[in-house]
Amino acid sequence: MKGIILAGGSGTRLYPITMAISKQLMPIYDKPMIYYPLSTLLSARINEILIISTPQDLPRFEQLLGDGSRIGCKFTYKVQDKPRGLADAFLVGADFIGNDSVAMILGDNIFYGSDFDDNLQEAIKDLDGGVIFGQKVADPERYGIVEFDQDMKVLSIEEKPEKPKSNYAIPGLYIFDNHVIEYANEAKPSPRGEIEITEIQNAYLRADKLKVLLLDRGTAWLDTGTFESMNQASQFVKVIEDRQGLKIGCIEEIAFRNGFINKQQLITLARPLEKSGYGKYLLSIDN
Repeated sequence: MKGIILAGGSGTRLYPITMAISKQLMPIYDKPMIYYPLSTLLSARINEILIISTPQDLPRFEQLLGDGSRIGCKFTYKVQDKPRGLADAFLVGADFIGNDSVAMILGDNIFYGSDFDDNLQEAIKDLDGGVIFGQKVADPERYGIVEFDQDMKVLSIEEKPEKPKSNYAIPGLYIFDNHVIEYANEAKPSPRGEIEITEIQNAYLRADKLKVLLLDRGTAWLDTGTFESMNQASQFVKVIEDRQGLKIGCIEEIAFRNGFINKQQLITLARPLEKSGYGKYLLSIDN
Protein backbone atom coordinates (compact mmCIF):
# COMPACT_ATOMS: atom_id res chain seq x y z
CA MET A 1 0.00 0.00 0.00
CA LYS A 2 1.10 3.53 -0.80
CA GLY A 3 0.28 6.76 0.98
CA ILE A 4 -0.70 10.27 -0.07
CA ILE A 5 -0.63 13.43 2.03
CA LEU A 6 -2.70 16.23 0.57
CA ALA A 7 -1.01 19.40 1.79
CA GLY A 8 -2.32 21.95 -0.68
CA GLY A 9 -4.94 24.64 -0.37
CA SER A 10 -4.58 28.34 0.25
CA GLY A 11 -5.25 28.30 4.00
CA THR A 12 -7.40 31.43 3.83
CA ARG A 13 -8.77 30.84 7.35
CA LEU A 14 -5.22 31.37 8.61
CA TYR A 15 -4.43 34.60 6.75
CA PRO A 16 -2.19 36.59 6.94
CA ILE A 17 0.27 33.92 8.14
CA THR A 18 -0.50 31.51 5.30
CA MET A 19 0.13 34.21 2.73
CA ALA A 20 3.82 33.37 3.25
CA ILE A 21 3.88 29.77 4.48
CA SER A 22 1.82 26.61 4.04
CA LYS A 23 -0.33 25.82 7.07
CA GLN A 24 1.05 22.26 7.02
CA LEU A 25 4.49 23.71 7.75
CA MET A 26 3.26 25.70 10.74
CA PRO A 27 4.08 24.30 14.19
CA ILE A 28 1.79 22.12 16.25
CA TYR A 29 3.70 22.40 19.53
CA ASP A 30 7.22 21.18 18.71
CA LYS A 31 6.84 19.78 15.20
CA PRO A 32 5.65 20.94 11.78
CA MET A 33 2.00 20.07 11.25
CA ILE A 34 2.81 17.65 8.41
CA TYR A 35 4.75 15.40 10.80
CA TYR A 36 1.48 14.24 12.36
CA PRO A 37 -0.31 12.91 9.25
CA LEU A 38 3.04 11.56 8.07
CA SER A 39 3.43 9.68 11.35
CA THR A 40 -0.05 8.18 10.85
CA LEU A 41 1.00 6.66 7.53
CA LEU A 42 4.32 5.47 8.92
CA SER A 43 2.52 3.81 11.84
CA ALA A 44 0.61 1.77 9.26
CA ARG A 45 4.02 0.68 7.89
CA ILE A 46 3.49 2.70 4.72
CA ASN A 47 6.85 4.09 3.61
CA GLU A 48 6.19 5.06 -0.02
CA ILE A 49 4.46 8.41 0.27
CA LEU A 50 3.43 11.15 -2.15
CA ILE A 51 3.15 14.72 -0.86
CA ILE A 52 0.87 16.94 -2.95
CA SER A 53 1.00 20.71 -2.51
CA THR A 54 0.99 24.04 -4.32
CA PRO A 55 3.78 25.15 -6.68
CA GLN A 56 5.07 27.72 -4.17
CA ASP A 57 4.97 25.43 -1.13
CA LEU A 58 6.22 22.14 -2.56
CA PRO A 59 9.93 23.13 -2.50
CA ARG A 60 9.61 23.86 1.24
CA PHE A 61 8.25 20.38 1.91
CA GLU A 62 11.11 18.91 -0.11
CA GLN A 63 13.56 20.97 1.97
CA LEU A 64 11.98 19.72 5.21
CA LEU A 65 11.53 16.05 4.34
CA GLY A 66 13.94 15.32 1.51
CA ASP A 67 13.55 12.09 -0.41
CA GLY A 68 12.65 10.17 2.74
CA SER A 69 15.73 7.95 2.66
CA ARG A 70 17.04 9.29 5.98
CA ILE A 71 14.12 7.55 7.72
CA GLY A 72 13.99 4.53 5.41
CA CYS A 73 11.18 5.88 3.23
CA LYS A 74 10.65 7.04 -0.32
CA PHE A 75 8.97 10.43 -0.67
CA THR A 76 7.64 11.74 -3.97
CA TYR A 77 6.31 15.25 -4.62
CA LYS A 78 3.69 16.52 -7.05
CA VAL A 79 2.01 19.86 -7.66
CA GLN A 80 -1.69 20.62 -7.42
CA ASP A 81 -1.70 24.02 -9.07
CA LYS A 82 -5.16 25.00 -7.82
CA PRO A 83 -7.73 23.50 -5.42
CA ARG A 84 -9.73 20.90 -7.36
CA GLY A 85 -11.15 18.90 -4.49
CA LEU A 86 -9.82 16.15 -2.24
CA ALA A 87 -10.49 13.42 -4.79
CA ASP A 88 -8.23 15.18 -7.28
CA ALA A 89 -5.33 13.74 -5.26
CA PHE A 90 -6.03 10.35 -6.83
CA LEU A 91 -5.75 11.82 -10.31
CA VAL A 92 -2.60 13.79 -9.52
CA GLY A 93 -1.18 10.67 -7.90
CA ALA A 94 -2.42 8.08 -10.41
CA ASP A 95 1.05 7.24 -11.74
CA PHE A 96 2.41 7.10 -8.20
CA ILE A 97 -0.36 4.73 -7.05
CA GLY A 98 0.15 2.47 -10.07
CA ASN A 99 -1.48 -0.89 -9.37
CA ASP A 100 -1.43 -0.52 -5.58
CA SER A 101 -4.03 0.41 -3.00
CA VAL A 102 -3.67 3.76 -1.27
CA ALA A 103 -4.23 5.56 2.03
CA MET A 104 -4.83 9.28 1.65
CA ILE A 105 -4.68 11.63 4.64
CA LEU A 106 -5.26 15.36 4.82
CA GLY A 107 -2.22 17.35 5.88
CA ASP A 108 -4.04 19.14 8.70
CA ASN A 109 -5.52 16.07 10.43
CA ILE A 110 -4.03 14.63 13.62
CA PHE A 111 -4.92 11.24 15.10
CA TYR A 112 -3.82 9.94 18.47
CA GLY A 113 -4.96 6.99 20.55
CA SER A 114 -3.75 3.73 22.01
CA ASP A 115 -5.93 1.62 19.71
CA PHE A 116 -5.70 3.81 16.62
CA ASP A 117 -2.80 1.92 15.05
CA ASP A 118 -4.74 -1.33 15.46
CA ASN A 119 -7.75 0.23 13.73
CA LEU A 120 -5.54 1.33 10.89
CA GLN A 121 -3.98 -2.09 10.49
CA GLU A 122 -7.46 -3.65 10.45
CA ALA A 123 -8.52 -1.25 7.70
CA ILE A 124 -5.56 -2.19 5.52
CA LYS A 125 -5.71 -5.94 6.12
CA ASP A 126 -7.37 -7.88 3.27
CA LEU A 127 -8.58 -4.62 1.72
CA ASP A 128 -11.37 -5.11 -0.80
CA GLY A 129 -12.96 -1.79 -1.66
CA GLY A 130 -12.85 1.35 0.46
CA VAL A 131 -12.60 2.05 4.17
CA ILE A 132 -13.61 5.23 5.94
CA PHE A 133 -13.57 6.02 9.62
CA GLY A 134 -16.30 7.47 11.77
CA GLN A 135 -16.05 9.47 14.97
CA LYS A 136 -18.94 10.77 17.03
CA VAL A 137 -19.11 14.57 17.13
CA ALA A 138 -21.36 17.13 18.79
CA ASP A 139 -21.81 19.25 15.64
CA PRO A 140 -22.26 16.84 12.70
CA GLU A 141 -23.59 19.54 10.37
CA ARG A 142 -19.99 20.80 10.02
CA TYR A 143 -18.64 17.55 8.55
CA GLY A 144 -19.07 14.79 6.04
CA ILE A 145 -21.36 12.31 7.81
CA VAL A 146 -21.68 8.54 7.51
CA GLU A 147 -24.95 6.78 8.27
CA PHE A 148 -24.83 3.06 9.03
CA ASP A 149 -27.04 0.32 10.44
CA GLN A 150 -26.60 -1.95 13.46
CA ASP A 151 -24.51 -4.33 11.35
CA MET A 152 -22.11 -1.49 10.46
CA LYS A 153 -23.33 -1.47 6.87
CA VAL A 154 -22.92 1.99 5.34
CA LEU A 155 -26.28 3.43 4.29
CA SER A 156 -25.38 6.93 3.15
CA ILE A 157 -22.69 9.59 2.95
CA GLU A 158 -23.60 13.27 3.22
CA GLU A 159 -21.44 16.38 3.11
CA LYS A 160 -22.31 18.97 5.78
CA PRO A 161 -26.02 18.09 5.88
CA GLU A 162 -28.53 20.51 7.38
CA LYS A 163 -30.29 17.58 9.04
CA PRO A 164 -27.62 14.94 9.71
CA LYS A 165 -28.74 11.31 9.71
CA SER A 166 -26.07 10.42 12.28
CA ASN A 167 -23.56 12.04 14.62
CA TYR A 168 -20.58 10.27 13.07
CA ALA A 169 -18.21 12.49 11.13
CA ILE A 170 -15.76 11.15 8.56
CA PRO A 171 -12.18 12.21 9.43
CA GLY A 172 -9.66 13.11 6.75
CA LEU A 173 -8.20 9.62 6.34
CA TYR A 174 -9.36 7.41 3.49
CA ILE A 175 -8.22 3.94 2.41
CA PHE A 176 -9.07 2.63 -1.05
CA ASP A 177 -8.14 -0.22 -3.34
CA ASN A 178 -6.94 0.47 -6.88
CA HIS A 179 -10.45 1.15 -8.21
CA VAL A 180 -10.12 4.62 -6.70
CA ILE A 181 -8.33 5.85 -9.83
CA GLU A 182 -11.19 4.66 -12.02
CA TYR A 183 -13.78 6.25 -9.73
CA ALA A 184 -11.84 9.53 -9.60
CA ASN A 185 -11.71 9.67 -13.39
CA GLU A 186 -15.46 9.09 -13.60
CA ALA A 187 -16.38 11.64 -10.92
CA LYS A 188 -18.10 14.79 -12.09
CA PRO A 189 -17.11 18.14 -10.57
CA SER A 190 -19.50 19.65 -8.06
CA PRO A 191 -21.12 23.07 -8.61
CA ARG A 192 -18.03 24.66 -7.03
CA GLY A 193 -15.87 22.99 -9.70
CA GLU A 194 -14.18 20.43 -7.43
CA ILE A 195 -14.09 16.64 -7.38
CA GLU A 196 -15.57 15.86 -4.01
CA ILE A 197 -14.36 12.96 -1.88
CA THR A 198 -18.02 12.03 -1.34
CA GLU A 199 -18.18 11.12 -5.04
CA ILE A 200 -15.50 8.48 -4.48
CA GLN A 201 -17.11 7.21 -1.28
CA ASN A 202 -20.51 6.94 -2.95
CA ALA A 203 -19.00 5.07 -5.90
CA TYR A 204 -17.70 2.44 -3.48
CA LEU A 205 -21.05 2.49 -1.66
CA ARG A 206 -22.96 1.79 -4.90
CA ALA A 207 -20.60 -1.12 -5.54
CA ASP A 208 -21.31 -2.38 -1.99
CA LYS A 209 -17.59 -2.08 -1.27
CA LEU A 210 -17.49 0.64 1.38
CA LYS A 211 -16.71 -0.22 5.00
CA VAL A 212 -16.79 2.04 8.05
CA LEU A 213 -14.68 1.58 11.17
CA LEU A 214 -15.51 3.63 14.23
CA LEU A 215 -12.79 5.37 16.20
CA ASP A 216 -13.17 4.58 19.87
CA ARG A 217 -13.64 7.16 22.62
CA GLY A 218 -9.93 6.96 23.46
CA THR A 219 -8.88 8.19 20.03
CA ALA A 220 -8.41 11.90 19.48
CA TRP A 221 -9.04 13.36 16.04
CA LEU A 222 -7.97 16.96 15.60
CA ASP A 223 -8.60 19.05 12.48
CA THR A 224 -6.15 21.96 12.64
CA GLY A 225 -7.61 24.29 10.03
CA THR A 226 -8.16 27.35 12.25
CA PHE A 227 -6.08 29.31 14.76
CA GLU A 228 -8.24 28.05 17.61
CA SER A 229 -7.97 24.40 16.58
CA MET A 230 -4.21 24.75 16.05
CA ASN A 231 -3.78 26.15 19.55
CA GLN A 232 -5.95 23.39 20.98
CA ALA A 233 -3.92 20.75 19.15
CA SER A 234 -0.64 22.25 20.38
CA GLN A 235 -1.92 22.22 23.94
CA PHE A 236 -3.11 18.64 23.56
CA VAL A 237 0.28 17.48 22.25
CA LYS A 238 2.14 19.40 24.96
CA VAL A 239 0.07 17.93 27.79
CA ILE A 240 0.44 14.35 26.53
CA GLU A 241 4.17 14.72 25.92
CA ASP A 242 4.82 16.41 29.28
CA ARG A 243 2.85 13.80 31.23
CA GLN A 244 4.04 10.70 29.42
CA GLY A 245 7.54 11.70 28.40
CA LEU A 246 6.75 10.38 24.91
CA LYS A 247 6.46 12.33 21.70
CA ILE A 248 3.45 12.34 19.39
CA GLY A 249 4.14 12.43 15.66
CA CYS A 250 7.87 11.70 15.96
CA ILE A 251 8.60 10.32 12.50
CA GLU A 252 12.17 9.28 13.31
CA GLU A 253 11.05 7.20 16.28
CA ILE A 254 8.29 5.50 14.29
CA ALA A 255 10.75 4.72 11.49
CA PHE A 256 13.08 3.16 14.06
CA ARG A 257 10.30 1.17 15.77
CA ASN A 258 9.16 -0.16 12.40
CA GLY A 259 12.67 -1.23 11.41
CA PHE A 260 12.95 1.29 8.57
CA ILE A 261 16.21 2.54 10.14
CA ASN A 262 18.61 1.11 12.72
CA LYS A 263 19.86 2.54 16.01
CA GLN A 264 22.98 4.09 14.52
CA GLN A 265 20.94 5.85 11.85
CA LEU A 266 18.64 7.18 14.57
CA ILE A 267 21.61 8.56 16.48
CA THR A 268 22.93 10.22 13.32
CA LEU A 269 19.56 11.92 12.83
CA ALA A 270 19.45 13.02 16.47
CA ARG A 271 22.84 14.75 16.75
CA PRO A 272 22.01 17.95 14.80
CA LEU A 273 18.75 18.33 16.75
CA GLU A 274 20.09 18.13 20.30
CA LYS A 275 19.81 21.86 21.11
CA SER A 276 16.05 21.85 20.52
CA GLY A 277 15.49 18.94 22.86
CA TYR A 278 14.04 16.91 20.00
CA GLY A 279 17.42 15.31 19.38
CA LYS A 280 17.86 14.48 23.07
CA TYR A 281 14.56 12.65 22.97
CA LEU A 282 15.68 10.63 19.94
CA LEU A 283 18.91 9.72 21.72
CA SER A 284 16.91 8.52 24.73
CA ILE A 285 14.92 5.99 22.70
CA ASP A 286 15.86 2.44 23.60
CA ASN A 287 15.33 -0.76 21.68
